[in-house]
Amino acid sequence: MIARLAACAAAAALLAGCQLIDAATEQTDLYTVSPKSTFDPNLPPVYWQLAVEAPVAAASLNTGRIAIAMTHTSIDYYAKVAWTDRAPLMVQTRIVDSFENTRKIVAVARESIALRANYLLQPDLRNFEAMYYYGQPPIVRVRIIAKLVRMPDRQIIGVASFERCVRARADKVPKVVEAFDQALGSVIKQLVSWTLRTPPPRPPSDTAPYDIGRYRNPANAIVESEGCPKGDDASMVPYTDE
Repeated sequence: MIARLAACAAAAALLAGCQLIDAATEQTDLYTVSPKSTFDPNLPPVYWQLAVEAPVAAASLNTGRIAIAMTHTSIDYYAKVAWTDRAPLMVQTRIVDSFENTRKIVAVARESIALRANYLLQPDLRNFEAMYYYGQPPIVRVRIIAKLVRMPDRQIIGVASFERCVRARADKVPKVVEAFDQALGSVIKQLVSWTLRTPPPRPPSDTAPYDIGRYRNPANAIVESEGCPKGDDASMVPYTDE
């Protein structure tokens, strides 16, 4: 009896080991997105330092999996593919890279690095999914709401929302990733431009203080949406560039 139990336990352990090996060796294709490298040449040079927080995101987006929405109220993920990092961290990296590519700012870094920043950028990643409920191929929607915070008194001096939708050229993961890349790139380009233009080019001083009233006026909040569906109408959504 004891020998039979020992044999069963050994078989169960062997089966579990095989399952672990299969899971470990299952191939996952990894994808990433690119930073922006071309900007308006009239962007102002600024003489302050910026820290960029990791974007806040809902649990459904705070993952390395590539999110898809089959309905307005559901989230799923592509099988056997993933981003190279959790989506918020990947987006944070591309935001920092894009600021550096402007060559218009003294210094920019992730918020986790000990940078004596004059301003803190706080992005919220509200949408980062491929939507299938407007038909195939899917529409990628990217939306970031950002707050620009003056340091060290942590005064919010700007709030903006940037949204971009792009339809993939085909219902294949590489083509959908191209749509993610184009939509996120457009949002980041707008975000970078807004950030550089919102504060004065030089940090505040006793002789040049801020007019906080101007920045605290809700009417000055920026909301930009490009190419996204209106209700059930998705006819205005552009395809990815060829």
